Amino acid sequence: MLTITYIGGPTALIEVGGLRLLTDPTFDAAGRHYNFGLGTSSDKLQDPAIAADALGRIDAVLLSHDQHDDNLDGAGRALLPSAGQVIVTPSGARRLGGNANGLEPWASTTLTAPDGGPDVKVTATPARHGPPLSRPLVGEVIGFLLEWEGQQHGAFWISGDTVYFSGVAEVGRRFDVGTALIHLGGVRFGITARRVTR
Repeated sequence: MLTITYIGGPTALIEVGGLRLLTDPTFDAAGRHYNFGLGTSSDKLQDPAIAADALGRIDAVLLSHDQHDDNLDGAGRALLPSAGQVIVTPSGARRLGGNANGLEPWASTTLTAPDGGPDVKVTATPARHGPPLSRPLVGEVIGFLLEWEGQQHGAFWISGDTVYFSGVAEVGRRFDVGTALIHLGGVRFGITARRVTR
C-alpha cells in the first residue's frame, strides 16, 4: 500500500507498508527569503500543509540535495536528527554527518519496516541540477527509485531537482516506472537564462 501526502514545495510524506519516508524537508513558514549565490534567490510563499512537529515518526528522509534552502530549509534541517536515517548524495552525507547515508547514482540501500511490513529498496538515480558543466556551481543532486515486494504498477520514482538529460532517460531504460513524483520548477540564472531545474 502506497500513500503520498503532499506537504508543499519538494516535500511529501510517503508511506509504504509500515515505513514513513519524507522527501526534501521544507517546513519554514511563508515569507522566508533564500539566497543561492550569483544573484539567485527565492521567496517562500506558502506555509507547509503539515507542521514538522505534527509528522510523527519518520523512518528515513530522501534528500535530493542539502545545499539549497528550498530543498532543505532551517526547520527541515532541524528535524533530520530525529529521522531514522537521511539518504542523500555522498557530499551531502559528509556535510550533514550523523545519520546521513550518501549514495552515488545506481547505488542502493534497503529500509526495513518497523512493523514487519515489506522492506523497501531505495536506489539513487542520476540527476543534474542545471546545464552541462554546472555541477561545480550548483552541486550534486540525486533522485530515488523505490521498490518493494508486492509492489503493483511498477517502481516508484522521485526525480529530485533535475533537468532532463541522459541520466533521467536511463532511469526509464533500467526500470519499469509506474508512479513518478516529479520536481517541477523553472529556476533560471538571470544573466544566462539557463534552467537549473524543470
